[in-house]
Amino acid sequence: MNGFAQQAESMSPGLSKTVMSGFKPEFVPVYAELVNEFAVFDRWFASVPASTLPNRLYVHSATSHGATINEWKKNFIHGFPQTTIFDSLDENALTFGIYYQSVPVTLFYKSLRKLKHSVKFHSYDLKFKLHAMLGKLPNYVVVEQRYFDVEHFPANDDHPSHDVSIGQKFVKEVYETLRRSPHWNEMALLITYDEHGGFYDHVPTPVSGVPSPDGIFGSDPFSFRFDRLGVRVPTILVSPWIDKGTVIHEPVGPTPHSQFEHSSIPATVKKLFNMKSNFLTKRDKWAGTFENYFYLRDTPRDDCPVTLPEVKISLRPWGPKEDARLSEFQVELIQLASQLNGDYVLNTYPYIGKSMTVGEANKYAEDAVKRFLEAGRAALKAGANESTLITMRPSLTSRITVGGNRNYLETY
Repeated sequence: MNGFAQQAESMSPGLSKTVMSGFKPEFVPVYAELVNEFAVFDRWFASVPASTLPNRLYVHSATSHGATINEWKKNFIHGFPQTTIFDSLDENALTFGIYYQSVPVTLFYKSLRKLKHSVKFHSYDLKFKLHAMLGKLPNYVVVEQRYFDVEHFPANDDHPSHDVSIGQKFVKEVYETLRRSPHWNEMALLITYDEHGGFYDHVPTPVSGVPSPDGIFGSDPFSFRFDRLGVRVPTILVSPWIDKGTVIHEPVGPTPHSQFEHSSIPATVKKLFNMKSNFLTKRDKWAGTFENYFYLRDTPRDDCPVTLPEVKISLRPWGPKEDARLSEFQVELIQLASQLNGDYVLNTYPYIGKSMTVGEANKYAEDAVKRFLEAGRAALKAGANESTLITMRPSLTSRITVGGNRNYLETY
């Protein structure tokens, strides 16, 4: 594969050196230890050759519903309408939970904005360790990162220009929390990235036999058919049922062209829990699954490390810059937060976030999520239909009205 350096140089002189580089193991000691102790995939691809959000949508729904770029159009306001693995879990009487730190990206899905799911969102800082320690984690857990880089709470999502060492500390904390849980022997942790970030890779992206998930094309002028995958992304599988130093190559089926990609997650969850629901799309029906790697041992390992190496090297010579402008992805997060806050009805909606600093955006997003979830929980407690959608208006919540047969909840 080629073109990485040329594209990087066209964006910023000198950037080509960065995209042709990598991290030494001592700079990412947590990942180095996890790879040595458990399993790494050497052929896990992004679901689509596109940016952050489309690939994140594939993780839980095996489609981006036609989205090829981070864009704020109608699906940002009303939510992406596709069926998700969360819907399948709910249908099969299985539990799930999202542990978030600023704004949960999973709220881009329309179905997760239902009243009944407002209680499935938990503060990572307040609840994750507690639930793990008490053995009360749900069947399917999503741990979301901190996306805004602010003092005392720096970003840990590895997006540029955030400090990768903070991301290492975050993964270390998650692993050590799970390792101490009474349910450790019944767990698996998958760590992956939505897309490759522009870094060079020598492995060609698969272009043969990749099915379009749902027949929805991308927007003009390219009308992308979603019939090829993106570049490889780092993916690590952690479990006491995984032998040390395992390298997972290509999947065995379900078709000769099947690959590991983000749709492999809902496909594997379906098999692990023996769910009776249909596949979400043609893509997760096609994607390789990895549940067989949990069945290669008769008993779980008793030598899994309790702690991971300390992260001693900072990979960035400066701290958070709260007065910095937002990245494209952060603007998209503010567009989501503005929907949760009811501000999407304002004339300023298309521009919201573009004039914010990182510090302002972090505060706005946290307040919006808090208000949205509190309104949903209050309505649920008041006896509202659990399947109604939460729709906010752009003001402080002073009362909650549940509207007869309407299929939404309004807060004023």
